[in-house]
Order: sequence, then C-alpha cells, then structure tokens
Amino acid sequence: MQQVMFTNPATVLGILMLVLGAVFYTHQSHHPFWRKFYSFVPALLLCYFIPSLLNSFEVIDGSDNTLYYVASRYLLPASLVLLTLKLDLRAIARLGPKAIIMFFTGTLGIVIGAPIALLVTSAMFPDLLGGHGPDAVWRGMTTVAGSWIGGGANQTAMKEIYGVGDTIFSAMIAVDVIVANLWMAVLLFMAGRAKRIDAGNGADASAIEALKEKMSHWEANHARIPHLNDLMFFCAIAFGVTGLAHFGADLLAPYFADNYPELQRYSLHSKFFWLIVIATTVGIALSMTRAAKLEEAGASKIGSAFIYVLVATIGMHMDIRAIIESPVYFLLGGIWMLVHASLMLLMAKLIKAPLFYMAVGSQANVGGAASAPVVASAFHPSLAPVGVLLAVLGYAVGTYMAWFCGQILQTLAVG
Repeated sequence: MQQVMFTNPATVLGILMLVLGAVFYTHQSHHPFWRKFYSFVPALLLCYFIPSLLNSFEVIDGSDNTLYYVASRYLLPASLVLLTLKLDLRAIARLGPKAIIMFFTGTLGIVIGAPIALLVTSAMFPDLLGGHGPDAVWRGMTTVAGSWIGGGANQTAMKEIYGVGDTIFSAMIAVDVIVANLWMAVLLFMAGRAKRIDAGNGADASAIEALKEKMSHWEANHARIPHLNDLMFFCAIAFGVTGLAHFGADLLAPYFADNYPELQRYSLHSKFFWLIVIATTVGIALSMTRAAKLEEAGASKIGSAFIYVLVATIGMHMDIRAIIESPVYFLLGGIWMLVHASLMLLMAKLIKAPLFYMAVGSQANVGGAASAPVVASAFHPSLAPVGVLLAVLGYAVGTYMAWFCGQILQTLAVG
C-alpha cells in the first residue's frame, strides 16, 4: 500500500489552510474562467471536496482525528457563539413550521429507506438477508440509522441494543461516513442554486430572503473595520463560552449517565450533545445583551471562517476508495439515501417548501450538529442556528426512531 505523504497534523492543517486560501482567492478573482466556474460550483463544496481527494489519494492522513476533534470540539462551538450574537429570534420564528415538517420527513425517509434498500439490494445479493449472528447486515444497518437520525451517541446506543458485531459495525461506519458526506456534497451544490430551484418548485422563500436581506441591510449600515480590541473580544467570548460549555458538559454528561440511565436515549449522556446545547444557548442569551454589538465588527465572519475550517476537516475523512472495497454495502447505503432524498424532494414539492428547509432538515438528520449549521450557513450565516436547533431535535428522537427502524429490519431479515 502506498504510504501517506503527509501525516503530521500541523503539516496537514497547513495544507488545508492553503486549500481554503486558494479557494477564496480564486473565488474573488474577476477572471472570466473563475467567475464562470463558481457560477456552477459553490466555494463551500470545494472546501469540502478537495480535502477528500487529498485523503483518497493519500496525500494527507485522514485517519488521524486530531484536527477534526479540535475543529468540532473547539471551533464549532466557538463559531456557534459568534454566529448567534446577532440572532433574530422573531425572524427565525417567522420561517414557519415547514422546517419541522421537512425534518420529520427526513426521519421517515431514513426509517422506511432502510427496509426498502435491504429488499432491493438482497434481490441481487440474497446473502444480505437472514442471519441471527452479531455480524448480520440488518444489525449493522441499525447503527447507520442511529447516526443518520441522531448522531454518534445514538449510533453507539444501537450497537449496544442490537448487539452489533465489530466487523459489520466497521463496514457500516464506512458506509455512514461516505454516503452521508456524498449527500452533503450534493446539498452544498444545490445550495448554490437555491433561487433557481425554489423558483422552479414555486416555493415561497420570502421569509428566508427577508431575513437574509435584513441581515445584509443591517451589516451595510452598521459594519465597521474591526480593531485589535474587537478581535480579542471575539476570541474571549467565543472561546470563553466554549470553555464554559466543555466544563458544563464534563459535569452534566456523567451526572445523567450515572443517575438517569433511562434518559440516555435522549443523548443526555453525550458530552458533545451538551457542548453544542450549552454553546448555542449561551450564544442566544448573549444576542440579547450588548455583546450583540460585536457583529458590527464582523463577529459572524470569524464564525464563518471557523465553519470553513470544520468543513475541510470533515472532508479529509472521506475516502472514495472505500466504495471499491465494499461495493455491496455502498450500494445498500446509496439506495437508502436515495429513498430519503426522494421523499424529501417530494414533500418539498407538495408543501412548496424552499430548498433551505429541505437541505437543513435532511442534514440535521444525516449529519447532526457538526454539519447541519454548515449547510445552513451555505444559504446565509444568520441561518446557522436553525441547523443547530433541528440537529438537537435529531438527538432527541434518534434512538427511538432508529430502534423502530431496527425492529422493521429484524422482522424483514430474520422473518
């Protein structure tokens, strides 16, 4: 096997930052080629896809979780604080119930998509059906359902509940990561064409556009050049709250795990769950104080920069070569995601929901709190909190719905 070229996390970070810099440099270029190129390909998609290619061709080491851990545990909560400083709760409330409808449609798509995918794939590969052992395919699929509806904590819960063997669990983790990341790439691509898609579906995106326009108008009238004091205040608030969130998570997660084990189905024993909840809650609270004035100096821009670093670290974990190594499982996962996507698009068409609701509702299920705000930010930084709130809802229902999905799969496979 070819040896990975760069394995030092500091070197890999430098490469990722060079990639991000190159994308933004060409994105602002007035050269006709780049203007045409970025009219088709969103910059955020490149920030995600190029690191995945570097990992797939063994230029960088995507198996090292150091950078992703730092980005998801430090930069993500810090970005959520900065992005929520100028939060307009009333404007978000006016977005209406369609976001919730699309979220639960996405959940339903994952629950019914699993047995459909298993039936279709087993028609070509009968060995996928049956099996009472720990490495039965249906057992492994329950962990993917837990991840795609909720998150890592829900995935682990399914592994324990259904006694999933390590071999099939490892294979399904690859399916989970690759298929979910490919779908995220599709959503980011679609986000760059949101207006055109919404116009074609007859969707009313006026509330979203009004919020985006309000934020842009506010920025045009209040924005100022940030000084060193402003940048230090950004860091103090963002990472101060992040530290507080970690402190709270270190206390709350073990407390609920030890004293209320029956509540673990809500992910209350997960430190990452509490980290996101606390950071977002404090950020919302700060938006009602004088700290909101920091947005005048561009707090959300710093938060967006953190999001882009997170996107690059997510992308570097996707290895497209894994599809070749286990094609049957990826066929299974692809059909499963196709059912989910089709149901989302159909419901969006029926209720004339804007693409934003479909994309964020889907990613709140499939990607969770680590990537739902990324997709939401692709539409506008001010919409990132919507992705977080829906992702938290996914944590709450993830174990229940994944367990129900597992019951259907067990009946189908074993029965």
